[in-house]
Amino acid sequence: MSVSIISNSYLDETSSKIRSKPVPWEGYQRAGLLTQEELGLIKRVDRQSRAKVESILVASAQTYAQLYLNLLKKLNRVDTVQYLLVVIGDTVTDHEERLPLFTGAVETDPELPYMPLLSALEISDEFIQLKALQLIAAFLASDPANISQEILTSVLNLIANLIQSSSPNKLDIAVQCLELLLTRSEVRLAAWKKTEILSGLTDILKSNPNPQMTYQIGFCLWLMSFETKYDIIPILTNVAQSAIKVKVIRIIIATLRNLVFKAPSQNLPAMFVAKLLPFIVNLLGRKWSDDEILEDLQYLRDELTAHFQNLTTYDEYISELTSGHLSWSPVHTSDAFWNENAMRLNEKDYEHLKSLIRLLKESDDSLVLAVAAQDIGQYVKHYDRGKRVMPRIIDDLGAKRRVMELMTHTNPDVRYQALISVQYLVSAPWKK
Repeated sequence: MSVSIISNSYLDETSSKIRSKPVPWEGYQRAGLLTQEELGLIKRVDRQSRAKVESILVASAQTYAQLYLNLLKKLNRVDTVQYLLVVIGDTVTDHEERLPLFTGAVETDPELPYMPLLSALEISDEFIQLKALQLIAAFLASDPANISQEILTSVLNLIANLIQSSSPNKLDIAVQCLELLLTRSEVRLAAWKKTEILSGLTDILKSNPNPQMTYQIGFCLWLMSFETKYDIIPILTNVAQSAIKVKVIRIIIATLRNLVFKAPSQNLPAMFVAKLLPFIVNLLGRKWSDDEILEDLQYLRDELTAHFQNLTTYDEYISELTSGHLSWSPVHTSDAFWNENAMRLNEKDYEHLKSLIRLLKESDDSLVLAVAAQDIGQYVKHYDRGKRVMPRIIDDLGAKRRVMELMTHTNPDVRYQALISVQYLVSAPWKK
């Protein structure tokens, strides 16, 4: 896995400038930080042409891999660290067979190769942070050893911060590095738990990025979908619906298929709410030269059809509730629906009522809050044994308090729906 896979003009242009800058190697040797042998090795390749350096590395790549890592471990001046990161990158670029020379350095020093690179991440220099991250991603993607928790945490923390940055370079490199790292299962599992990464990726998708960035994020989500699910289905559906590039549609469809295959009961309800089935049917009406995307589309169509063909109106409501994406579909304001189904929210120890209350308390979406507040009012209004449930569920789970808080929400629709629900909560003629 060569670092050339991670391509960024800022890194390339800055690396070119750093190669031409002198480093005080003789001063390091006089200060006792370099041995005479290390100085001799570094002078052979310092500021030489790429062709000359490559001719030396053909016979001495192992020696220089160990040298660069040792120097990176003991030298901390910014310009020197920059230089060492550049020459390490030059050594492995287009030569992925040399990556084990670096990852295998652990056999002679347990701190190599990662500890010096993690220390570089702490230096307040943008180039050093991004170049070190690029190298770490390339090494970890090819390293057969297990990733330590310290390394994994440090790398994902930095990626999470960079993904939420406004800097195009930081964003670009972070997403590319994440894409590389997610080829490893333990990284995928850890990334799902790092909510800042998922929220950062979904925020980028919402901002309508260029097709290449959309594809790369889609690829990251596809890799992550091999492990578990996240509430990304509405966003993925919207991206696919507006995508022009076939490769973007392909990776989104592959991700959605993975989500259905890995966790159907968790993800199919959200797909119903996102109205994915009509979109899949529409895509199947196109001509596809790629048999793989056609197979994925057919799989999704068959699974969605099988799951939804026998749904009742109440099942549809529960699918919407389970997905967490409430909207003003007709059932929410239908007295007939609530009169018939209010008591069903109490099934399985009030499982569905608790889900509704949880949305009311945890969602930050104004539409979801408005609909959830309205649904609480409908439940109170139509469930004729509500007085017995009020203390145990409505009050004890904090629904009443939360609805009252929403009366001061910034969104006028949320305030209005909360006001109506509070009127039912405090004054409705509840029956025993």
